[in-house]
Amino acid sequence: MSYSILNIAGIIHAEKFISSDDTIEYLLLDSRKVYAAGSSLFFALHGFRKDGHQFIPELYKRGVRNFVVTHVANKEEYPDANFLVVPDTLDALQQLAVHHRKQFSFPVIGITGSNGKTIVKEWLYQLLQEDYNIVRSPRSYNSQIGVPLSVWAMNEKNTLGIFEAGISRPGEMEKLERIIQPTIGVLTNIGEAHSEGFISEEEKEAEKRKLFINSIEPPPIAIGEIKKQPGKTIITDNKSVSIEILFTDDASIQNATTCWAVLSFLKVDQDIIQQRMKLLQPVNMRLELKKGINHCSIINDSYSADLSSLEIALNFLDQQSAGTGKTIILSDFLQSGIPDEQLYKQILENLLKHHVQRLIGIGDRISAAVTKQLQENHIDLKVELFSSTTEFVQHFRASQFKDESILIKGARVFAFEQIVQLLEQKVHGTVLEINLNAIVHNLQQYQQLLKPSTKVMAMVKAFAYGSGGAEIAGILQYHKVDYLGVAYADEGVELRKAGIGLPIMVMNPEVNAFEAIVDNNLEPEIYSFELLQAFDAFISKEGLQQYPVHIEIETGMNRLGFSVNDMDKLADVLMASTSLKVQTVFSHFAASEEAAQDAFTKQQFALFEKAAKQLETKLGYFFIKHMANSAAVIRHPQMQMDMVRLGIGLYGVDSAASSKLKLQPVTTLKSTIAQLKKLKAGDSVSYNRKGTVDKDSLIATIRIGYADGYPRRLGNGVGKVSIHGKTLPVIGTVCMDMFMIDVTNMPDVKEGDEVVIFGKELPVQQVARWAETIPYEIMTGISQRVKRVYFEE
Repeated sequence: MSYSILNIAGIIHAEKFISSDDTIEYLLLDSRKVYAAGSSLFFALHGFRKDGHQFIPELYKRGVRNFVVTHVANKEEYPDANFLVVPDTLDALQQLAVHHRKQFSFPVIGITGSNGKTIVKEWLYQLLQEDYNIVRSPRSYNSQIGVPLSVWAMNEKNTLGIFEAGISRPGEMEKLERIIQPTIGVLTNIGEAHSEGFISEEEKEAEKRKLFINSIEPPPIAIGEIKKQPGKTIITDNKSVSIEILFTDDASIQNATTCWAVLSFLKVDQDIIQQRMKLLQPVNMRLELKKGINHCSIINDSYSADLSSLEIALNFLDQQSAGTGKTIILSDFLQSGIPDEQLYKQILENLLKHHVQRLIGIGDRISAAVTKQLQENHIDLKVELFSSTTEFVQHFRASQFKDESILIKGARVFAFEQIVQLLEQKVHGTVLEINLNAIVHNLQQYQQLLKPSTKVMAMVKAFAYGSGGAEIAGILQYHKVDYLGVAYADEGVELRKAGIGLPIMVMNPEVNAFEAIVDNNLEPEIYSFELLQAFDAFISKEGLQQYPVHIEIETGMNRLGFSVNDMDKLADVLMASTSLKVQTVFSHFAASEEAAQDAFTKQQFALFEKAAKQLETKLGYFFIKHMANSAAVIRHPQMQMDMVRLGIGLYGVDSAASSKLKLQPVTTLKSTIAQLKKLKAGDSVSYNRKGTVDKDSLIATIRIGYADGYPRRLGNGVGKVSIHGKTLPVIGTVCMDMFMIDVTNMPDVKEGDEVVIFGKELPVQQVARWAETIPYEIMTGISQRVKRVYFEE
C-alpha cells in the first residue's frame, strides 16, 4: 500500500511545507539504507548521540525529497522537498503505523515474553505458511522503532500477521499494543532477561500482558508427559494427544508447546499439527559471514526465502561488500502469496537497487519468471539459472567465483548448505566466531558516555585484535565512526583493497612504506623530527600539498613522540612546510585503567593539554586533539577532548573494570572433540608424560593447539574449557595442533561435540588470567589458520 504525502501529513497532524504531493511506499530511518529515494519518507529521529536532522543534506543529495522533522531550517536549500513538522518524530512514526494497522481486519498474533519470541514467531510461520499469507516481524524487530516498521509491511494480500513486542521499562507496551492491535496474544515466558527496567518479575509480567488488553490468549496445552529420546522429544497432553519434535532442549519444548496451543486455537486439525511439528526446523537468527574460496566472502542465509528477510540480507551484503562485486544465489520463493511475475520483478528491482551484479537463480519458478523478465525488459544484471541445487552442484566450477561477496539465500527445501560447503574456504574444525552486532552494541555503549561533538577513532590494528581487520572496519564504517587506526601501512592498504573509505591513521609509518601510504590515501603518525623531515621530503618530491599527518607528543608513556619541550621547534618546522597539514595531535596514557596511577594520568593530561595548546597557537589553525583510550572514556570522562580512541573495549573487554558499561563479548573461540580415549589409572597423557590419571578416566582430544594460538602454558591443569556449560581442565602438555581434557565426569560427551575455548560462557579475561597474561595477547594470538565466521544476530 502507498500513501500520498498530504495524506500522511493529516494522519500525523503535521505542519506541512509541500512542494509536490509525492507517493510514499517506504519508511526510511537510516541514511545508509536509501534504495527507492523518490518514494521514501525519512523520519529524523533523535538518538542518544545522533540527530536524524543532521543527515538531511546527505539524503537530499541522494534523491530523498520527503522528510518528517521537528524543525526545518534553510528550506530554500531544498527547493523541491516536502517537510512535515511534528513535535516528536518517533511519535509520528508510531501514529502512522497505528493508522496503517487499522486498514486491515485479518487476524494478528502479538508475541511477547522474556525469551523465545523470535523462535515462536518463526515456528508459527513454518507451521502456518501453507494456510495463510503471512506478514511477520523481520528477525527481531520488536522495539518502539522496529514494531512500526514491521506493521508497515502489512498489505491487502496478507491473511495473517505475526509480530513481536519487546519492552525494557514500564509504559512502553501501551504504545506497541496500539500499533500491533493483536487479536491473538502469546506470552512465551517470563524469565530474567530484560529485567533491568522493572522493580520485580511481577511488574514485568504485568507490563508485558498489556499487549493483550484487547486480544484473546489461546488456552495453554495441559501437559501430561514429556519423553525425551535420542534426537527427538514426544510431548503428550492430558488427553493423550501427542506431538513429536526433533529437539530435546527445554526451551524448544516450551516453544513448541506454545505453538501447539496457538494452532489448536486456530482450529488446525490435530493430525496436521502432528505432521507439521515433525518438520519444524531450527531457526537461524543470524547472518553468517565466512571466508570463501578465491578471496570471496560468503554470507550464509540458506534457511529462508521471503521478501522481508531478503531486504535484511541485502543490507548485510551492502555492509560487507565495499569495493567488491556482489553475487546472490537465490532459490524459488515459496508461499509468498504474490503472482510469480510480480514477485520476481520486485526481487530483480531490489537486487538492482542494491547494485548486485550477478544473480544465480535455482528453481523452476524463479527460472521461468526471470527468463520472462529478461526477454521483456533490459536488465543490467548477469543471470545464470538452474532447475535445482543438484544441477548447480553438477555444473559448479570454483574458478567462476573470485574476489566477490556472495549472498546465499534459499528456502530450506533447496538444501543450499551444499552450495555453502562448495564455496567455503576449507580449514580445520576450529573456528573463531565474531558477533558483529556485539561490536555495534559496544560502540554505542561508549558513545553514550561521549559528548555529541566528540569523534571516535576505532583501533583495528593487529587484524582488529585478532577479529579480522576488513570485516570489523566494514561494520564500523557502516556505523559512521570518524577514523580508523592501524599499526602499519600494510594493514591500511588491506583495508583500502576491501573498500574501506574512512580516514586511516598509520601509527608506525616506515620510510619504505611512504609510497604505499600516499597511494592509498593513508595518514601517518609523525613522532620524531627525523621522520617528519623524511616524510616532508617525500611529499614535496611528489608535488603534493597539505597532506594530513598526525603528531604524537610524549607525555609519560616513553615509547614514541615529540618531547613537550619541542613544541616551538616543531611548529617552526611545520610552518616552513607547505606539504603537510596537522590533522590531529595526540598522546598515550600509560595507565588510565588503574586508580593507583590516577595522579600520573592527570599529570600526563595536563602536559598534553599545555603542549597541544602551545602548538595550536603557534600554527594558527585548529586540529583534532585526542588522548583518551577505552579505559579513560569510562574513568576520566573529562579528558575526552575532540576525539577518543576505542580499542579493546570495542571487542567486549572492559579494561577499566567498570560496571558503567554492559559490554558484550565479540569473539567466541570454538573447537570440537576429535577422539575419546578410556585410560587406566596410572596412564600418562601427552608429551613428557606430565599428565597422569590417578583413576580410570575418559580423555578427550581437542582440535586446537599452540600453533592456533592456544598458549602452551595453559597445559597440565592450568587452563580449562567449557563443554555443554561445564568447565573442564586441560590434562598434560598442550601440543602444536591439539590438547587433551579430562571429561571423566561427563558421561554424555561424544566425539564431535563443541568445545568453547573462550566466549560468553568462559570469558577471555579468565583464560588470560590462567595464562598469566592479558586479553590482548590471547585475542591477537589466534592464528590466521583458524577460520573466522562473522555473523549478525
